[in-house]
Amino acid sequence: MPRLPDRRVHPETGQELRRGVRPLTLSYRGLETTVQMPGWYAADDPTGENGLHAPGDMKVPDRALVALKARAGGLLDPDAIRTIRKKLRLTQRAAGHLIGGGPNAFQRYEAGEVMISKPADTALRLLANDPSRVDELRLIRGDTAA
Repeated sequence: MPRLPDRRVHPETGQELRRGVRPLTLSYRGLETTVQMPGWYAADDPTGENGLHAPGDMKVPDRALVALKARAGGLLDPDAIRTIRKKLRLTQRAAGHLIGGGPNAFQRYEAGEVMISKPADTALRLLANDPSRVDELRLIRGDTAA
């Protein structure tokens, strides 16, 4: 990944901006979280309102919002999903095949890029309570090598 410059000029205000972070509070259905938002900010703008953000910077609030939505919906968060999957001794690809969502679903769930579906959440919770049922699921799916 290429290194971003430390300084740049705001295209509208002409202010010198420096690479840094500012706190950003996100809200969803009465829940809040604060993230450290990377971007280019003016030294005399503590709010960061006139900051500029690269596409990669936007992953920070996007992932935090996915986590807030999951929490509001009573769904597993990315860390819990990863913990359960590892407890079940499944790769991300195998979990996507057995539980559903496709070969890259668990990579996206665990990275916080997308929220887990309610059916996949339920399946993971049930399997976490009785890991021996993974073999039963493999038989149902006709997969003995997953």
